[in-house]
Amino acid sequence: MFAEFIIILDLIGVAVFAATGSLVASRKEMDLIGFGMMATFTGIGGGTLRDLILDRPVFWITDQRYLLVCLVVALALYFFASRVQRRYVLLIWADAAGLVAFAILGAEIARSSGTSPLVAVVLGMMTATFGGLIRDLVADEAPLLLKQEIYATAALASASVYIIAITAFGVSPLIAASAGIVVGFGLRAGAILFAWSLPRYKQRAGRIYK
Repeated sequence: MFAEFIIILDLIGVAVFAATGSLVASRKEMDLIGFGMMATFTGIGGGTLRDLILDRPVFWITDQRYLLVCLVVALALYFFASRVQRRYVLLIWADAAGLVAFAILGAEIARSSGTSPLVAVVLGMMTATFGGLIRDLVADEAPLLLKQEIYATAALASASVYIIAITAFGVSPLIAASAGIVVGFGLRAGAILFAWSLPRYKQRAGRIYK
């Protein structure tokens, strides 16, 4: 049951992230190839990096449904992006859900591959955020990952709660995943609704050595 839940979660997350990539392509007035590239970068970029680091088969090569989902979403939004664009706030929330889902999925794959809990958490965060980073850099936009508002922190929290719940408390993966989603999505929701952010570094004069 949990394996089926993970696959469904993964495909939904890929579709949501592919949609956000396609919307960026629409704002940049790209052609159909550009839509496909942006959707693919965003939808499968983070998972690709994770698999390469773990030296395991890249997931979308062994299961081409993920690539197909990206291309179908790109094609659909090429023709209907103007309608979705007016509902972009809905995609912001969908992106938040995809963010925490990918963080948990990446952490679980890393844990199952035999990594330490710390590495699993880091790879979970990378899985959730790297695709969006590629999207923003290619589109020449300020990466959301590097902005002040809470984004990567939400992914990090989701992955951390999931891994800690399993390794330290021995709860079932389904309960651990549910807890991770609640915590991570709650943080991201606070950032969207109330502009939550982490404290910024304040420039201070350096110490003078004599």
